[in-house]
Amino acid sequence: MFDVIVVGAGCVGALVARRLSAYRLNVLVLEKENDVGNATSMANSAIVHSGYDPVPGTLKAKFNVLGNKMYPELCQDLDVHFEQIGSLTVALYDEQLPMLKELAERSKQNGVEVKLLSKEEVLALEPNISPEVKGALLAPSAGIVNPFTLVVHAMENAVDQGVELHLNEEVKDIHEKNGGFEVVTSRGTYETKVVINCAGIYGDKIHSLVEPIDYNIKARKGQYFVLDHYAKGLVNHVIFPLPSEKGKGILVSPTTSGNYIVGPSSEWSEDKDAVSCDKITLDNVKTQAQAMVPSIPFNQVIRIFAGNRPTPSTHDFVIGTSKKYPNFINASGIESPGLVSSPAIAEAVVNDYVSKVLTLVKKENWSGKVRPRVHLNELSEDERNALIKKDDHYGRIICNCEKVTYGEILDELSRSVPPHSVKALKKRTRAGFGKCQGGFCQPLVIQILAEHYGVKFSDINYDKLGSQICKYTTKGEEK
Repeated sequence: MFDVIVVGAGCVGALVARRLSAYRLNVLVLEKENDVGNATSMANSAIVHSGYDPVPGTLKAKFNVLGNKMYPELCQDLDVHFEQIGSLTVALYDEQLPMLKELAERSKQNGVEVKLLSKEEVLALEPNISPEVKGALLAPSAGIVNPFTLVVHAMENAVDQGVELHLNEEVKDIHEKNGGFEVVTSRGTYETKVVINCAGIYGDKIHSLVEPIDYNIKARKGQYFVLDHYAKGLVNHVIFPLPSEKGKGILVSPTTSGNYIVGPSSEWSEDKDAVSCDKITLDNVKTQAQAMVPSIPFNQVIRIFAGNRPTPSTHDFVIGTSKKYPNFINASGIESPGLVSSPAIAEAVVNDYVSKVLTLVKKENWSGKVRPRVHLNELSEDERNALIKKDDHYGRIICNCEKVTYGEILDELSRSVPPHSVKALKKRTRAGFGKCQGGFCQPLVIQILAEHYGVKFSDINYDKLGSQICKYTTKGEEK
């Protein structure tokens, strides 16, 4: 019998599990994918929004503002790259200026510091913004984060503190049993006192297993461009257009890895798992982005990708207990600004809902920190040489584009939430994220994974189970 089963290991699920790990509870996390954070939490804009935009009084506004304040300490504890670079929401036409003032007024209601800037002030901060700009709203508390490591490190912290994680295990049914629940999965059946639904885009499906629901969650696809490590200063802030009913619009932003990201589009997707891209949509993204920043070097694009964000018909996060069961707790439908809101949502789920149905006893020796990583490309030459003398694995470069070493990969494989696929390793170390997109390092990555797990090359998946890259040998005998 588990005290709590968390369904879903995206950003919200991982941070909920981390909060629960601070208490003497038997916690299980069930994730249907082959890695944590492998859906919406992976394919997003990686923006830590300030909170000026959500409608005042909504859960989005509440948790956005609370979560933004938690990010500096959270990312320090979890060894996650985070930069508070601020955002600029720009007006390109005179008739848009009143909307900037409306957003400034909304920001006051949400308790977010902003500043209205003139055309001259905008161009002084961002010389590459369109000379047609009329003004902008500066939100200094906005930032950028590495969303891949945020989820991985949060779940690692939870597992290190006693939480159990099952990957590749999909929840099929949930039944009430003896005041708790019986959770039926693709691999077994578990009993638990509490279920927390963090299933994101499938949150409505999981909720409907225990009672009829009066809302749905649709998939809204967003397509993006990723630019290579282009010269610094293309943009220095997150650059937004004015928001619309489709969302915050197509942005241009630096990333914590030194790349630039442009997007997303916003179109409904009938298939919640479909993440294909198309030229017409991407061309539209390009046109809208160039209206704000004309000099974007699209000849430096190294990757396009798409992600689906959960869009609930409630137009707000779905957080709270079910109507029938106080021990079935929802934290789903978490669309933008979900990434920034997730630590505050996790805290509320535990403090406001779990505490009402379970006795929470804090662990005396709990730690919210992960074992620090070595980031070789951030060390000085003397520091690198000293580390290599201590462990020569750090002297062997595996990914030349991103300067990822064998030592860093071995370190990830030694942790409590290790990568089991090429993509999972890529998200943790950036091996394969560079200009060649794994063209040179991917064979080495496959070899390292195969050797570590004692399997054949043809057993290593790119991502999901069944996505092997090597199908059969063409020379010699596979070991």
